[in-house]
Amino acid sequence: MDRVERALHRLTARGLRPTRARRAVVSALDGAAGPVTAAELAEVLADQVPISSLYRTLTLLEQEGVVTRFPDPGALVRFELAEWLAGHHHHLVCVGCGATRDVEISQDLEHQIARVARATARAESFDLAGHRLDLEGWCTTCR
Repeated sequence: MDRVERALHRLTARGLRPTRARRAVVSALDGAAGPVTAAELAEVLADQVPISSLYRTLTLLEQEGVVTRFPDPGALVRFELAEWLAGHHHHLVCVGCGATRDVEISQDLEHQIARVARATARAESFDLAGHRLDLEGWCTTCR
C-alpha cells in the first residue's frame, strides 16, 4: 500500500470518506519535494480542488494526523505529509524565499543527532517525543 492509500485508509478507518479532494491533496503532498504552502497547492490543484475545499481539506487532514503544519521563516504555513507516512527526514529552508525541501541524512549522522537530542532533553528533564532538524540558509536562487 503506497502513502496515499495508507492516508486514505486512515481516514476511512475513522469514518471519513476518501473524497476526490482529499485524494488530490494527499497525492500532491506526496509528490512535493518538501513542505508547501496552501497557495502552492492551489496552483497545482487548480483544476481539481476549489480553493475553499482545499483549506477545509488541509484542516481535516491535519486534525486526522495525515498532514503536519510546518512554519517557515517568513511566517507562512507550509504543509507536508505526517512523519508516519513520509518517514523521518529533515529540511533545508531558504531564509530568503522560504523554499523548503526535504533532506535525508546518513544513518550514522541520524544516530548522532538522536543521541544529542536525548542527552539535551535528559539534562533539561524533558520528555522527548522526537526531533526535527531544519538547516537554514540560502537557496541557489537567493544566494
